[in-house]
Amino acid sequence: MEKLNIICVDDQREVLSAVLKDLAPLNDYFQVEDCESADEALELMDELDAEGEFIAVVISDHVMPGMTGVELLSRVSQDQRFTQTKKVLLTGQATHQDTIEAINRARIESYFEKPWTAEALLTTVRSLITEYIFDSGLDYQAWADVLDNSVVFRRLR
Repeated sequence: MEKLNIICVDDQREVLSAVLKDLAPLNDYFQVEDCESADEALELMDELDAEGEFIAVVISDHVMPGMTGVELLSRVSQDQRFTQTKKVLLTGQATHQDTIEAINRARIESYFEKPWTAEALLTTVRSLITEYIFDSGLDYQAWADVLDNSVVFRRLR
């Protein structure tokens, strides 16, 4: 079975821990990885891709030292290896312009302001993983127990 990864990126360990806790129900089905910088995330993506693994979702904070979340997600969206990867921006400090840039340049699928609700984040990530599986032509049945059934039914029609 293919290995699907969710990569969470935030320079603040407590925020990263909260995201990982919110996504814990997915741990039996997907590899949930955490990175404390955009550079670390890009390095991990290169390694996982080289091992033949899939990066289904990248969840990134916006305001980080070095490279911002919008810059990271833009790089992901421009990388031919990750054209199907779904992108989520988490932020407490983005301006209206940052948000527009994230949607236009990084082509993010979802945007959450801090503090988010665990249920909303988990529901969104499940839906995005389901979309990723169908967009990538993978056999959804291996993950049927955890996927978003409304997406499955819509995509099978």
